[in-house]
Amino acid sequence: MASKNNWLALVGLIISVIVLGLDLTIMNVALPTMAADIGASTGELQWIVDSYALVFAAFMLPAGLLGDRFGRRRLLVAGLAVFMGGSILGALVSTPEGVITARTIMGLGAALIMPLALSVIPTLFRGEDQTKAVAALTVGMSVGLPFGPLVSGWLLDNFYWGSVFVINIPFVAVGIIACLTLIPETRDPSAPKIDLISTALGVLGLAALVYGLIEAPVEGGGDPVIVVALVAGVLMLIGLVLRARRETRPMLDLELLENPAYRWNTAIAALAMFVMMGLVFVLPLYLQAVLRYDAFDTGLRLLPLLVGMIVVARAVPPLVTRFGSRPVVVGGMATLGLAMLLGSTTDADTGYGFTALWMVITGLGVSFAMMPAMDKALAALPKGREGIGTGLLTTLRQVGGAIGVALLGSLLNVIFKDRIDTAGLPAEAADAAGESVVAAQAVAGQLNMPQLAQSAESAFIDGMGLVLLVSGIAALAMAVLGAFVLPDDPEEEKDDRTVEAQPGSAAGARE
Repeated sequence: MASKNNWLALVGLIISVIVLGLDLTIMNVALPTMAADIGASTGELQWIVDSYALVFAAFMLPAGLLGDRFGRRRLLVAGLAVFMGGSILGALVSTPEGVITARTIMGLGAALIMPLALSVIPTLFRGEDQTKAVAALTVGMSVGLPFGPLVSGWLLDNFYWGSVFVINIPFVAVGIIACLTLIPETRDPSAPKIDLISTALGVLGLAALVYGLIEAPVEGGGDPVIVVALVAGVLMLIGLVLRARRETRPMLDLELLENPAYRWNTAIAALAMFVMMGLVFVLPLYLQAVLRYDAFDTGLRLLPLLVGMIVVARAVPPLVTRFGSRPVVVGGMATLGLAMLLGSTTDADTGYGFTALWMVITGLGVSFAMMPAMDKALAALPKGREGIGTGLLTTLRQVGGAIGVALLGSLLNVIFKDRIDTAGLPAEAADAAGESVVAAQAVAGQLNMPQLAQSAESAFIDGMGLVLLVSGIAALAMAVLGAFVLPDDPEEEKDDRTVEAQPGSAAGARE
């Protein structure tokens, strides 16, 4: 049974990750406003989201190792400080490029925050307490989600768009104080050193791949720069895997993936993140640009998705205890897939009530799949490899999210550009209208062409429908696969991790 101090430490971890959930939904609700106020195109909006997710994913592996070697709490506080610096910069800039830079810095901070918060849990909790702690930490991220749209909407309706960055600062400050006062320092001095070559291959490979996916609809799939970026990205990521196989103690510990419980639960968490990030990219644009809600009303109308996620968190531990994790995870992925297929039938005449229905079902599916999958992946980590294991888990999860925004956002962009009717427009106006649904509405307003706005909204709905259809098929395919490959839970899970880090232990030597 975990001690009272361990539960207090969990409170500190939850406070630290709240800001990540808050920032996610704040930014997505702000995207249509940014498109209008700073002239950001669909591609630039994708980069505003993906610059954060990309750096978040690429730097989590070295972040986990740094925490193991030099102190998880110390690096967690450093991550919060970097995140605060990026938020301050974001509040001061006024161009898409400046926002992308700020989000990149915030992604670096987030790369330190999330894996280190997760890596502390196995050193503090075991067995059923660990399940509860993982669920509580997931809820901690989710707590920021429902407040994010509401806070963002209120800020955007009353202040300039940069205020969505300012709101992060007090949360980060509280998180730093909580970490310093509530979380004990743990580390593993025997952890492998940071491999700069592997880090470069991971960062540059992901950046090139995501760049190619995002820019392909703009430049064309056959553009030489796009082809080179995609090929180079794939080759560098293959090089990262080959290097990891040759190293004695690699930064990318592929041996962890040999454990079926870790491998398949991590894959499911990554796919759930792929679907979720693609969804939260398109939903605010749909609610604001098509259904014509303002920012605050958009925040309110995203609550069904987020409330469903939080409510499920209380139900997951007893369901896993009674039925095992595999039926819960498979059922969650199937529910997510069906919700996406239902959402793909949305058309121009569909009201918000139908959208709210499939959003609730989506939230239920994501939580039923994600929470037990992450818990079982963490439980499968061997003693002394918590930092590198959670780093790999959260890296693959965020890679799934980054690819989700890049691939699904580009799919939306391709359909939008193909379906919007710009016949009769001057070339410059036609190019501007093809940038995004928000840009098309602005051009329609300037030229007094309501038919252009109607065409843009119809094209956007077509693109969103295909995005949801692809997401639904992917989730259902993973549900079927999971039913066969996910291992059964052992009758009595044995966990020899120490509840508290013991002096001299590899898992977590105290400073």
